[in-house]
Amino acid sequence: MAAVITEKITVSAGKQKDTLKNFKTTTNMELFVKMALQAWDVQIKRTEKLINSLSDEQLLQEVAPGRNRGIYLLGHLIAVHDAMLPLFSLGEKLYPELEEPFIKNPDNVDLVVTSVKDLRERWTTIHSKLSEAFNAMSAEQWFQRHNTMTDEDLQREPHRNKLSVLMNRTSHVAYHLGQLMFIRHD
Repeated sequence: MAAVITEKITVSAGKQKDTLKNFKTTTNMELFVKMALQAWDVQIKRTEKLINSLSDEQLLQEVAPGRNRGIYLLGHLIAVHDAMLPLFSLGEKLYPELEEPFIKNPDNVDLVVTSVKDLRERWTTIHSKLSEAFNAMSAEQWFQRHNTMTDEDLQREPHRNKLSVLMNRTSHVAYHLGQLMFIRHD
């Protein structure tokens, strides 16, 4: 894929073939990182827009009969995204108390962990922190191992890197955004 992109850039710029030699791998890496970060930002903004359009009462509804409630999905996404901080060596979790109710356990109507208002604030805080940290990372850092793998793991499977995790989490938030869209808008 990188070669195709490189050729198109060379042809459209009308430069000579030696442009390919000057088009460094790091430029391709930066392009891939930029595309992944933009996809992440789009999904986070879409989810935030939907969450902000729903009332607290609506977020207490199930997305479908017998399925998760909006508050659970919101807490789940916050907990999963919070876990990216230590996974990427960006610091400790801000909300470790959310792991038990929102990752390790299914939705439970009888369990009141926190309010919708509190989760909305935590959503904003974790995504501000992640955005700042992600934008400070170099392209090379995105292609390094994350903290659940060893250097040997990365040598065997270089595609299992921080960028891969970001792409996975982007798909994850898009999946749950789709579920949240089933909440009734009154």
